[in-house]
Amino acid sequence: METPGLVVHGEAVPFSTALRSLINNPRYSDVCFVVGQERQEIFAHRCLLACRCNFFQRLLGVDSGPGVSNPVLLSTVPAAAFLAVLEFLYTNSVELHRHSVLEVLTAAVEYGLDELRELCLEFVMKVLDVELVCEALQVAVTFGLGPLQECCMAFIEAHSQETLRTRSFLELSAAALLPLLRSDKLCVDEAELIRAARSWARVGAAVLERSVAEVAAPVVRELRLALLAPAELSALEEQNRREPLIPVEQIVEAWKCHALRRGDAARGALCRRRKGTLPREHHRFLDPPLQ
Repeated sequence: METPGLVVHGEAVPFSTALRSLINNPRYSDVCFVVGQERQEIFAHRCLLACRCNFFQRLLGVDSGPGVSNPVLLSTVPAAAFLAVLEFLYTNSVELHRHSVLEVLTAAVEYGLDELRELCLEFVMKVLDVELVCEALQVAVTFGLGPLQECCMAFIEAHSQETLRTRSFLELSAAALLPLLRSDKLCVDEAELIRAARSWARVGAAVLERSVAEVAAPVVRELRLALLAPAELSALEEQNRREPLIPVEQIVEAWKCHALRRGDAARGALCRRRKGTLPREHHRFLDPPLQ
């Protein structure tokens, strides 16, 4: 009876170092990518990419033999992120950086690299800060990354005022801004949140060449106007005449809450105070009656 063989392992570091030396090395390479808006040439090896990643197996058409056309254009992924992807594919490890990890994460999702995606998610959650969190939230919403979205929401809820002042907040999509405006846990007063929403809409209007009201339409109904004092609501109404942001009927509903001295049961969430809402005299009328 034949004795079973024994698998033995050589040293991992020299092996990894040797493979690392092949990353973006034109020697022995058989495929060239033109990557990013800067159109940087990056060299790779088809057999290694194809056996490690189904995306590249399909892209490079390994079944068609050596006659694959060069170069392969990948204009949406930045060169640094693509090199990080190659580093992972060649060595099963990657050096991540705070300034580029979201681009690597995006590439990992698009290329179906689940292990790299999880490594990026773990890294992002460790380095999350005020400047990074809105960009991370946008990526999470775009690709349906639930745990990352929850992490970003919790961070923004705890650091609301600082986050609203960042440039990346102004660049959020409406889909990413909506869960923020629906949160009861934001540590910010409604008046400041309304100002931030107006600034966000102005930026979007300039970029999209649309009106402020049109850009704001998908999110503006989540603003809780009934939390404003009468004088604040009057000032908002006057500003709204000069620069329409909020539908008139929404302002009317807020005035109705003041006139009736109670919250509108049908729109209870829009009368509910957030964690950071500053107290105003009329708020006691908005509280639900005791059962």
